[in-house]
Amino acid sequence: MRIIRPVLCAMALVLGASVQAQGLKDAYSDYFSIGVAVNMGNLNVERNPKDMEIILTNYNSITAENDFKPQSVQPQEDQWNFKNADAIADFCRANGIKLRGHCLVWHSQVGRWMFQDKDADGKNVQASKEKLYERMKTHITTVMQRYSDIVYCWDVVNEAVTDDANATDPLRPSQWKQIAGGDEFIRKAFEFAHEADPNALLFYNDYNAAVPAKRDKIYNMVKEMKEAGVPIDGIGMQGHFSVYEPSLEDIEAAIEKYSEIVDHIQFTELDIRLNREMGGGLNMNRQGEELTPEKQQMFNDRYTGFFDVLRRHADVIDVVTFWNVSDRDSWVGTSNYPLLFDKNSDPKETYYLVRDFTPSKEDKVAAKKSKKKAANKAADEKAALAQKNYKK
Repeated sequence: MRIIRPVLCAMALVLGASVQAQGLKDAYSDYFSIGVAVNMGNLNVERNPKDMEIILTNYNSITAENDFKPQSVQPQEDQWNFKNADAIADFCRANGIKLRGHCLVWHSQVGRWMFQDKDADGKNVQASKEKLYERMKTHITTVMQRYSDIVYCWDVVNEAVTDDANATDPLRPSQWKQIAGGDEFIRKAFEFAHEADPNALLFYNDYNAAVPAKRDKIYNMVKEMKEAGVPIDGIGMQGHFSVYEPSLEDIEAAIEKYSEIVDHIQFTELDIRLNREMGGGLNMNRQGEELTPEKQQMFNDRYTGFFDVLRRHADVIDVVTFWNVSDRDSWVGTSNYPLLFDKNSDPKETYYLVRDFTPSKEDKVAAKKSKKKAANKAADEKAALAQKNYKK
């Protein structure tokens, strides 16, 4: 399904009406791309004109919040639903914005049919490993090839590492692991993804990736797999932080450690909560703490300090993606105050602090190295070509 042309014209009018001198993508153009996760409501220009202005002014990379996930595009085996995914892809094509693919293999938001089969008597039984891999390959190939003209990278495997700091097994218990008997499903997923689109960058993506115990598990797993020839190009650090943790030191240490084994690091799902929770777990407290002047300062300091770290490592960071457009539709709750735009889609003071930074000497050195990254140029060229073809 394609977004109708009048809506695209309305988008252009919204952009032209922008009063902002520059957006985040302009401020960070020498460092890395700035992305955002969107849903279909964000692309409804009549209902949410401010959202459209925010997106077009500030971001040059987009991730579908939920509409590319396995359950969304293939709710039942061989029953495909690409309506919303196509609309988001067409929005990117129409506006020349590159698209991140999220995600292909995950223990959550995947149809139970993926792990089930029938025995000779027609009873439900657990699928064999062979059947699981057959279905995995079909899903990965179908989705990746449909969007290969606009998607420049994929979160191939999402959240497969355990949060248990004391566990000797690095993987979380899941049906993927249970049927595969270990980490083979991760290896297979990357192999199938590389076969489906050899030009796409392929990422392992996880939350709490800066927590030392989990960081080391992710590092060891990716290092061993890359040494075995598994085509993993990068690590996605989700970045669901709080104003309390993780420390900026742990974040920087993780970037430095991961850069030893991969050339591409992306912060894929950035938000900073006002309460003491962090991570990607779905069982959370969506109530924030009171926004006192002290907490506002903590919020400002955490965001600006985080971007200080990012700029110093722009040579290995490709893109930083905010998870949702504004506090209004944030998955962690409006009162957690997690993003740079408030519940009315207006910029917070933090937005200007992040945007209007003064580069340090370290920043300038990193920016020079960042400009040499061929992958970023290739992704932008892909989006430009997709836009040209879309307009034909």
